Amino acid sequence: MRKIVFVAIFLIGTMFSVFSQAETLEIVKDGESLAPIVVFEDAPRFTRLAADELAHYIEKVSGARPEVVEGRPDPLPDKAIWVGYQPVMDELFPDLDFAFEHPEEILIAANGEHLVIAGRDRWKPDHMVMRTSRGELEGVQMEYGTANAVYTFIQDYLNVRWFWPGELGEDILEQKTIGFEPLEYRYHPQFRSRRSLFLHVAMQRLTYRGNYYQGGDWGNQEWVKFQRHLLDSLAHPGGHDFTDWWARFHEDHPEYFALQPDGTRSAFPNPKNVKLCHSNPDVWRQWLADVEKTIERNPIRTVFGASPGDSYRSGHCICADCLAWDHPDAERYTFTWEGIGQPYVSLTDRHIKFANKLAGMLRERYPEEDYYVGMTAYGNWRSPPMGVEAAENIVIRAVFNFHNRRPELSDPHRELFRGWAEAAPTLIWKPNLGPAEPRAAYPKVSTRSAIDNMRFAAEHNAVGIVFDKLWYNWATNGLNYYILARMAWNPYADGEALLDDYYQRGFGKAADDIEAYWTLMEQGNDRIVKGGESWWKVYDEKFCAEARDHLESAFDALEGEPEKYRKRVEFLEVGLDYTQGLAQTIPLMQRAEADETAEEEALRIWLDRLKPLVNHSEYTHAFRRIKFPSPRPGRLDELW
Repeated sequence: MRKIVFVAIFLIGTMFSVFSQAETLEIVKDGESLAPIVVFEDAPRFTRLAADELAHYIEKVSGARPEVVEGRPDPLPDKAIWVGYQPVMDELFPDLDFAFEHPEEILIAANGEHLVIAGRDRWKPDHMVMRTSRGELEGVQMEYGTANAVYTFIQDYLNVRWFWPGELGEDILEQKTIGFEPLEYRYHPQFRSRRSLFLHVAMQRLTYRGNYYQGGDWGNQEWVKFQRHLLDSLAHPGGHDFTDWWARFHEDHPEYFALQPDGTRSAFPNPKNVKLCHSNPDVWRQWLADVEKTIERNPIRTVFGASPGDSYRSGHCICADCLAWDHPDAERYTFTWEGIGQPYVSLTDRHIKFANKLAGMLRERYPEEDYYVGMTAYGNWRSPPMGVEAAENIVIRAVFNFHNRRPELSDPHRELFRGWAEAAPTLIWKPNLGPAEPRAAYPKVSTRSAIDNMRFAAEHNAVGIVFDKLWYNWATNGLNYYILARMAWNPYADGEALLDDYYQRGFGKAADDIEAYWTLMEQGNDRIVKGGESWWKVYDEKFCAEARDHLESAFDALEGEPEKYRKRVEFLEVGLDYTQGLAQTIPLMQRAEADETAEEEALRIWLDRLKPLVNHSEYTHAFRRIKFPSPRPGRLDELW
């Protein structure tokens, strides 16, 4: 394994040692704080929270907690840490540009006297409370550049790591003196839609009260926030729109809906997934009217969905105008109508022409706003368009799974994504993962696939990412989540360096053994994904014995080392114990229908061995949201 020096991996222009006072800004010296944190007056709540967390982590690193003050101090301190832009910055940093021309742009800069941590912040003062079906979110901004700049500073300049949620996953390198040579670092993330990489965090009820999140899964939310994903800036709507149109309009406006072969405009296949007559200008106008009402309710919304309903084969319009929008040479798929199934060309061109109409109307109605139409590339319109290009203000959610699949399945999806990149300027990559992230929580370790595919998506017009779904089973898949999170913030990062840092920082002298452990897990995943082996046959006694040997070697290497390293290896051991026990239950459950004794044995393993691991009191973040694979639905739910 490549050996690396901890403090040199990600730090740019900073060193944690004492230089001459003329060259170095010291914010802490010998455990004494020398510089207050100054946050601009009336800062939004997430910015103020970030300033408090910065003080917290400076204290964790050095033992000294700086004071946090608001507004411009009078008199100005000789040295300070400035969080967010305020006009005095122009005096203190005359050579810096604070225009922040890029979305979510961050800036970290230091001279001999002051440090600034700032970013592009955008909000509407009268609309900072968002009410949703899941609760209320306070302190809402359109962009959170300063907050994400703070979390970048804590990670890259204070050298803190968050390998998984909770105290055990956090790694601090203590340093009594914190100093910085002159530096200037700017960055803006290409993936502006990141929160839904960890979809269940995005879906939780997230209510901000004071300095705390309440509701949902607090620990996972904190971790996602520290990884700079929770506070993103491009919220794409869900995958399917118009789900309420049949209930709203079918009586007064049947012409809105798709013409069927029998001459009707019915709700086939069902009211929720009813299809529209996309060529009807009245549909376009009604969509825009709905957008106007949405903006009245939620003025910070920027993407407005126009994706067809699900059941993607069924019920599409066959009126002459809609048919004329289809490309005759497009790829052919099977389509269905009531009592009819037959091949027809891809509907991609039709849907892009529809989206272009809406995009033009949206731009005309709101010429000063950065608004987008949201559309999907999915199902029977997954092929790239042939006779039309998407307008600049269209965001395509491209549903292509080339993550962690064998080449004959992933390569065609990569080609489709590449084709869409040529026809649409703005894509969001959404692999429908399905079994690639199992609810049963066994390992599916695919770090190299994650590193490669994140970069591929970024190189092909991706501005966001949605994984459907990750389940937060940290003891078995935590390395995956960590690498995905780091690459989603910067898809051009050195993935191998991130892995090396994880091993070295996370496990000290056991780094080589833990690398061998996770490499074995990745080899096991390759046998499942590329070799087609059943997962419970891969994780057999021989495999788990080899994995356990690596962990035992790690324990030996840590004799006399700080206890945190041993605890982290124990955390991984919980995942291995769970994996081995779970694999042993599958053959039993396969026999369960014919042999009740087998089911009872599987239940005993679950209750005696697996459930205590899932509910391990010491390792509270080992597992989340497990669905045990039972042959009889509800049988184990009763025992859960």
